[in-house]
Amino acid sequence: MDKLVAIVFPEQSAAREGVRVLYALDREGSIEVCTLRLIRKNEDGTVAQERIDDDFPPPSRTVTGLALGTVIGVLGGPLGLTAGVVAGSLIGLAADLYEVEVDIDFLSDVSAALTPGRYAVLAEIEEEKVTPVDVRMERLGGVVFRTVRSATVHENQIRGLERLRAQIDQLVAEHADARAERRKKLQHAIDGLRARLQLRLTHSQVRARQASDEAQARVQALKNRAQREQGDAKAALEARIARLRHNFRQQHRD
Repeated sequence: MDKLVAIVFPEQSAAREGVRVLYALDREGSIEVCTLRLIRKNEDGTVAQERIDDDFPPPSRTVTGLALGTVIGVLGGPLGLTAGVVAGSLIGLAADLYEVEVDIDFLSDVSAALTPGRYAVLAEIEEEKVTPVDVRMERLGGVVFRTVRSATVHENQIRGLERLRAQIDQLVAEHADARAERRKKLQHAIDGLRARLQLRLTHSQVRARQASDEAQARVQALKNRAQREQGDAKAALEARIARLRHNFRQQHRD
């Protein structure tokens, strides 16, 4: 199951050990690490990424980590995310998180735990059981947060576009029968909705290409690993490849 995890640590050494453990779990087949980042929360509320590749060479990955980039931007933003932030200030943020399949409640919990001076390991992973990660991170003093990547986001995007088109059609029909002074306001509303529709279409197309690239990169990385394995380990990797392809087709079917 595709998940986004955030593991918050009180200090850098524990966080770096958490990175090492995640990669070890990946190599032994307990989880699949698709992409990973290590960040720290500064005293001014901003977030900085820590360099990790030199110390912990990851498995062969070319996944872009679009979701992680959005999460990092939120956690280090001017407002951050707390339970006290009013809903109105989250409207634009909700749209961005929706596009990358990230739950706002998940971000709120992580933001509350990631206080200045603390560190967090953020990762997109595939896991069937939570115990391998949870047990190892608890030993290091890490607090684990998870959210499941939505399997219906593509369908929701399609429905959202259909609703926008229906609104435009309704206003166009009303515009045709309206008096002159009313037509100007209706035309302004129509133009605004059309601009929003075009932005949504562009965003959806970009996200679809990125999702396809990420899925292909994951498949190729798993294929490379499968070529080096035999027996049950090879069969398990091939099963993960088949499941990944199936899930992608289900999530992005027309």
